[in-house]
Amino acid sequence: MARPFRLVDVFGSGEFSGNPLAVVADAAGLDTETMQRITRWLNLSETTFLLPPENPEADYRVRIFTLARELPFAGHPTLGTCHAWIEAGGTPRRPGQIMQECGVGLVPIRETPQGYAFAAPPLVREGRPSDEVIAEAAAVLRIHVDAIVDAAWIDNGPGWLGIMLSSAEAVLAVQPDVSPGRHVDIGLIGAHPPGSEAAYEVRALFSNAEGTVIEDPVTGSLNASVAQWLFASGRVTDGYVAAQGTVLGRRGRVRIDRDAEGAIWVGGATRTLFAGEGRF
Repeated sequence: MARPFRLVDVFGSGEFSGNPLAVVADAAGLDTETMQRITRWLNLSETTFLLPPENPEADYRVRIFTLARELPFAGHPTLGTCHAWIEAGGTPRRPGQIMQECGVGLVPIRETPQGYAFAAPPLVREGRPSDEVIAEAAAVLRIHVDAIVDAAWIDNGPGWLGIMLSSAEAVLAVQPDVSPGRHVDIGLIGAHPPGSEAAYEVRALFSNAEGTVIEDPVTGSLNASVAQWLFASGRVTDGYVAAQGTVLGRRGRVRIDRDAEGAIWVGGATRTLFAGEGRF
């Protein structure tokens, strides 16, 4: 069966500078095992599969897969899938707002002058982790535990543990243990000096299917939960730009805004760089 697909660059500040996403359209009839096999074969951090919505309020439904597992929600797949759906002729039920259905339920998406933006979903786990968890994270990061300024569970689906360091420079200097013998989902955050193009530097470190710690180029879900943490703790009171992917030679830029109702919106650029047709 012919199934259209797109390779979308998400959160990049130029071509080939963000996080790539494969979007498979017309995915009806594919079972979970096949979706996982396709994702591993493509070997990108995530692949998504477009399906008809089951919720009458949704415009489309998406299933999101990493190389290791299916995720209930992820940020750059949300924006990239929305971009692909619109580009393929999708028409939102409500002008100016797209409603995505995924594992966490309904996720609102809106168009902005800088691209699409999604509303940050609620955290499924929050609060300060135990001293043991913080010490384990320090060991994986190969830093002294005293270098950690703050830590929090900021989990909106993928399992993120937020670790704040003293500066963006300190974040960029981290060289993690890539074979720690345990599962890792760590988000690193550090502030750039005032007046910088980006307010924060973010890094996403996680275990792949083989247990090796790798780094994601640009991560919408992590930036969403980081923003919730920063606003809740009073560290920020207005929108800002976060940089990610610097260590990998990428130039990801994530725009954070908060509306009058207090909802946090996570946005960035999306570009289709390759398109074609799969036969499976």
